[in-house]
Amino acid sequence: MDLSPGIQRFQAHAYPRLSQRFEGLAGGQSPHTLFITCSDSRIDPSMITQTLPGELFVVRNAGNLVPAPDVDYSTSSAVEYAVDALGVKQIVVCGHSGCGAMGAALNPTSVEALPHVAEWLRVAQVEVESEELAEQVDANARHQLDRLRAHPSVARALAAGALRLEAWTYEIPTGAVRVLREVTS
Repeated sequence: MDLSPGIQRFQAHAYPRLSQRFEGLAGGQSPHTLFITCSDSRIDPSMITQTLPGELFVVRNAGNLVPAPDVDYSTSSAVEYAVDALGVKQIVVCGHSGCGAMGAALNPTSVEALPHVAEWLRVAQVEVESEELAEQVDANARHQLDRLRAHPSVARALAAGALRLEAWTYEIPTGAVRVLREVTS
């Protein structure tokens, strides 16, 4: 797939409409939300939330998982940077309907030929709480808020009343977004 036409449309149409915003962002970023979601190509955080460039700090991985701080330095460093350096006011963990990672958690043999995926789900310690995929997706998103609270930067910000955590599920076929859980302290 040649992405060049999209780049050309961006440069000709989208960038000119937002040129002042991009010029302001050239000096740095100050997003209000850390958005943790699945790497699934059907999920577009800025489209779902209708936010502009610079408003979301995005972390994507298979299953929108937040492993323990000492397990996955990629996610942990992004969380720490977003909270301590950027001062985000909110963290959203957004699961989605039909999640392949949660399907694999329910049926581990389905990823036997994908050793890195199987290891990621093991290391990230996905907890199976339901045999129904939709229920597992919801439970997983809610569970990640508990995982976030184990991160020192998140714990400090919550204690100071400077951060809100939310778990969402995005329904791909309908575009609906459900807030499953909110945490403010």
